[in-house]
Amino acid sequence: MANSNPEEQSNWERETLEKLLLAQVTEQRRARRWGIFLKLLLLAYLFALLFLVWGGDLGLSELFGGDKEPQEHVAVIDIEGLIASASTANAEDINKTLREAFEQDETSAVMLRINSGGGSPVQAGLIHDEIRRLRESHEEIPVYAVIADAGASGAYYIAVAADEIYADKGSIVGSIGVRLDSFGLVDLMDSWGVERRLFTAGENKGLLDPFLPLQDEEVAHVENLIGQIHEQFISVVREGRGDRLDEQQEDIFSGLVWTGVEALDLGLIDGLGDDRFVAHEVIGIERMVLFEPKRTALELLLEDFGVAIGNRILDWQNTPQWR
Repeated sequence: MANSNPEEQSNWERETLEKLLLAQVTEQRRARRWGIFLKLLLLAYLFALLFLVWGGDLGLSELFGGDKEPQEHVAVIDIEGLIASASTANAEDINKTLREAFEQDETSAVMLRINSGGGSPVQAGLIHDEIRRLRESHEEIPVYAVIADAGASGAYYIAVAADEIYADKGSIVGSIGVRLDSFGLVDLMDSWGVERRLFTAGENKGLLDPFLPLQDEEVAHVENLIGQIHEQFISVVREGRGDRLDEQQEDIFSGLVWTGVEALDLGLIDGLGDDRFVAHEVIGIERMVLFEPKRTALELLLEDFGVAIGNRILDWQNTPQWR
């Protein structure tokens, strides 16, 4: 086979080199375009996250709708799920949201949209007291509680702070009582031959230890403790409901629950209806505005992944509950 012409060989090498350089430039441009696209995508994601965290108010409402006249509205605040310090229904967040709702010039009424079976007496008491305080300082703004599936125990404690309470005919209402859950494993330990070793400073520091037999004085102390909390509950119900409450019903404070229809007969609520019915027919205002606690981006992400579940379980244990 004859050797290639040196000139042709040189041209072939030059063309090959040009093709390689062109391919490299093309790849660099493609990589740069993808980099720009990914940066824009990240920017859009961050903007959307900020939009969610700040409740959608980034100043755009003034830019595109600033000329609109302010509209009166019903400020809606959701109280949903377990009422506890580590829950979304905690006193700090809800009370802050309540204050924001009352301080809005356009707020004509406040609606507590309740769907909870209860929780911590302390958290419920803090919310109840803040509602009463805000009602006194904003006498022109009435407060309505609307119960969905359940408004029981600590949730009902909150509801009685409102001017009026409404529920569905099938709602679960009441549970005016207190409970403290525990368990005992003394016999089980004996059968397994397990010896309990507990060291305390303070003769009652091992109160209600599940691995030790119950003592009469311990039981009496705990019954007195939850009895005092129960009396506080009864007191705020009587104060909130007044002469609307049918105390002829002997077991009204026994911890029983009733349907919405029965609760209406007992004076635990003022009427039957959902949030829309109360806004339109009772308050007479069409516009409802939801007020929510503002959360950081990190809190939103953690809640999405369910990290708060562990804290809720820990907060729930060994705490008196209105359920």
